[in-house]
Amino acid sequence: MNREQVLQHLTTPLSSPAFAPAVARFTDREYLNIVYRTDADALRAVVPEPLEFDEPLVRFEIMKMGDVTSFGPYVEAGQAIPVRLGDERGEYLHAMYLDNFPATAAGREASAYPKVMGSPALHVDNAALVGTLDYGAVRVATATMGYKHHPMDLGEAEAQITVPTYMLKIVPGADARPRVCELVRTQITDITVKFAYTGPARLQLFEHVLAPLADLPVREVVSASHILTDLTLSGVEPVHDYLA
Repeated sequence: MNREQVLQHLTTPLSSPAFAPAVARFTDREYLNIVYRTDADALRAVVPEPLEFDEPLVRFEIMKMGDVTSFGPYVEAGQAIPVRLGDERGEYLHAMYLDNFPATAAGREASAYPKVMGSPALHVDNAALVGTLDYGAVRVATATMGYKHHPMDLGEAEAQITVPTYMLKIVPGADARPRVCELVRTQITDITVKFAYTGPARLQLFEHVLAPLADLPVREVVSASHILTDLTLSGVEPVHDYLA
């Protein structure tokens, strides 16, 4: 295998790549979002400069994706922190847990999504929308929301989903030192909101050393939303180089 053939490969191992090229378009992507207030000191410990935050808020999210990409169907859960970079307001993706290895590997390698394996789920239980996240055999998050209690303005729902997103991309070299260490930015585009609801919600986070969501503890639930969309994920662009 010559140099040109090696460079044509997207990922390793060469004989059985961890993931295949995927379209960035998602159909019927379902969200459960719960925004909650946490401890400011806890946020300061995890939000990287040059990002800043005004209020100690976190958005816990569970996203359910159908069979629309080469990854197959999967569910994703995580935490996003409202931040600003200069005058631009967006969210910093702090943690993501998926039940699909190709989507996990592609998110980390091809982009910069902070993805690890987990077992999230989203379903309706009687009159409640229920989202859960297990790490191994241990429950680390349970979210509940009143199912379709109050219609939500579709424009407001779109604004929630399409804020700029910041992530850390860290790639070590053979010497174990960072070869790439940068803050990158992406944004959802070409979105159609099919429905959006709000209602009462609760969120419980449980301590786990390898899934430390509870390090950003729930002090007060601020808002909740249940949204169904079609959307496109744009690529990432660097906005700050820590090695420069």
